[in-house]
Amino acid sequence: MIVRRAEERDLDRILDLLVQVNLVHHVGRPDLFKKATKYSREELLAIIADERTPVFVCEGEEGTVLGHGFCIFQQKEDDRILTPVKTLYIDDICVDEKARGRKVGRALYDHIIAFAKEAGCYNVTLNVWCLNPGAMAFYEKCGMVPQKIGMETIL
Repeated sequence: MIVRRAEERDLDRILDLLVQVNLVHHVGRPDLFKKATKYSREELLAIIADERTPVFVCEGEEGTVLGHGFCIFQQKEDDRILTPVKTLYIDDICVDEKARGRKVGRALYDHIIAFAKEAGCYNVTLNVWCLNPGAMAFYEKCGMVPQKIGMETIL
């Protein structure tokens, strides 16, 4: 397996994976998540081309994209409370349901951490929905700890 920056040739496979990740959210919280795709092909092309939104793919030996990781550089400037640390936010990690258990997610995560260090980031953050205990356990196994918790009351 290799992890590399996503390219235009990966679009169809990434779009397939985005359907899988959205389905997890839709099934878990249909009151919040539509059964839809997060990005159009055109939006995905723009994201891949933007240096502020690096996207990585994990490619199997046969050349098939087994998973992806979407990231966003963030830095609070001129904030009255927060320090201006440079953060790499993981917007999405998805491993194809047929490739789970093969360390694809770990390869993506480790690559993202190394990339963030090389880019001079202070930390790497992400949000994980409570409806996805498998993802929560995965991130904890990678060494992540809660930074903040979002709560709700449904009216």
